[in-house]
Amino acid sequence: MTLIQPTTAIASNSGALIKIAKLTKTYQEGESQRTVLRDVNLQFSPGEFSVLLGQSGSGKSTLLNLISGIDQPDSGSIHLNGTDITQLDERSRTLLRRDEIGFVFQFFNLIPTLTVLENITLPQELAGTALKQASVAAEQLLAQVGLQGRSSAFPDQLSGGQQQRVAIARALAHNPNLVLADEPTGNLDEETGTTVLDLLLDLVRTSGKTLLMATHNPEIAKYADRVLRVQEGHLVED
Repeated sequence: MTLIQPTTAIASNSGALIKIAKLTKTYQEGESQRTVLRDVNLQFSPGEFSVLLGQSGSGKSTLLNLISGIDQPDSGSIHLNGTDITQLDERSRTLLRRDEIGFVFQFFNLIPTLTVLENITLPQELAGTALKQASVAAEQLLAQVGLQGRSSAFPDQLSGGQQQRVAIARALAHNPNLVLADEPTGNLDEETGTTVLDLLLDLVRTSGKTLLMATHNPEIAKYADRVLRVQEGHLVED
């Protein structure tokens, strides 16, 4: 495994990209309530790679959804690049995700009716980038992830590992400050998962992006700048 090692440059960053204060999220389950996150206070610095460890259902994905504005907390605040996203309406949160955040999911979430190139250029086009410019950037990313020459293929013509490489390229295409990865290797075999993870870390490290990854795999933790465990609604830092 040749994953990029943790960097010591993080400490020199003066401002936090993400600031979370007194964050609480509760779900209704039948006649009872379950609090998955309780009074969480946390900051993430620019360029930092943080890993969220925890069992299934512990609240890892919930935290990612809250940071991205997909879900809303019961209380507390989340500042992303200076903006409190908990105070934004749904449209504003959607635009913020489009401009500031890249996503890598366990099940790839590629659009099956679009080609590889179209899947990657779509976020850029939605952000107002001209198609020609978006296509050039997408082809460059495809070369970086080792899929040059596959731009006209459809997702079902690719292996799982190749689809995740496309998903990584898509996540980075609009040059976001933050990349959120939810079990990005969970649907891949161990060897393919290692290769994909190595690629993802290499790309985000060299571009200086902040990466927050939810995973159940403790082996990934050794390559992170910070490791946080979700336990009974609280985040405990290793």
